[in-house]
Amino acid sequence: MASVLKVEDGSWHGLIESNGEFPPEKGRYHLYIGLFCPFAHRANLIRHLKGLTDIIDISIVKPYPKGDDKGWPGWKFPTSEDPYEGSTEDNLFRSKYLHEVYFRDNKDYKGRYSVPVLWDKKTNRLVNNESLEILRNFNTGWNSILPEEYKKVDLYPEIVRKEIDEVGQWMQADLNTGVYKAGFAPNQATYDKNVVPVFRALNRLEEMLSKNGGPYLLGLQLTELDLRLYPTLIRFDTVYVQHFKCNLGTIRHDYPILNEWMKNLYWNVPGFKETTDFRHIKENYTKSHAHINPKAITPMGPIPYIESGVEKDWNKIKAGGVKLPA
Repeated sequence: MASVLKVEDGSWHGLIESNGEFPPEKGRYHLYIGLFCPFAHRANLIRHLKGLTDIIDISIVKPYPKGDDKGWPGWKFPTSEDPYEGSTEDNLFRSKYLHEVYFRDNKDYKGRYSVPVLWDKKTNRLVNNESLEILRNFNTGWNSILPEEYKKVDLYPEIVRKEIDEVGQWMQADLNTGVYKAGFAPNQATYDKNVVPVFRALNRLEEMLSKNGGPYLLGLQLTELDLRLYPTLIRFDTVYVQHFKCNLGTIRHDYPILNEWMKNLYWNVPGFKETTDFRHIKENYTKSHAHINPKAITPMGPIPYIESGVEKDWNKIKAGGVKLPA
């Protein structure tokens, strides 16, 4: 039986399992997300790709305000007096803030009120708030009630698990969270130390895509790695270049193969465009980080947010990259 472990960092680790504490059932679970958050984006992506949109309903918080430097009062739901297009009210409890959902499970909770959050309506408990665990659990946890079309979707296939784990480890450290290490750096030395690994990871990924031939990161099969990389890359030129000062290069100008990979997912693979909202993304970062952008002005560009037209023959494309400082 799965257990729900509450740890000091504020994480719940329940799993959807047929014979576990949280079995798969249509309509039993509710997912709280923010369209701005790259980690919640992972959970919403697999919700689409595994055919779970009619099985798990959602609520979507506003992209700002975020709260104080400790995250209080945290993410807010829109109201008729305070609307935000693309966000929803709390469809379960009509909460004003997401922290109220956390307190329903643990009134003494002291951690951050992050998304995603998976909630069990039947037991009235929080199941999981760790995006990678949700991503990996949803890959198989719902299969017993899914039609074959979605049951056969396997984003963590055994034959490439070792490679997924290896790439995922440095991609998470240097790129997915690396942009935050650079962007939230308190001083020049910390920024200088952390911005270079971001582009070293991008250089490695560009070469990997060139070698594997696409259309996905490991070749012909879409995997978990694509769902972990896409939310970061789709935010890169639109936010991270200017807001987090990750400006050694851009995806569209310096990484032609990564750019084609991203465009293909956005334009051609159902679920990617549908879960991407550039207004939520841009306004979240630029209007909720007062210490970085005190006037809360959201830059207009880049235009377009993502380029159109997809080149499927990558043999025509020379791998790019940026030169890193010594």
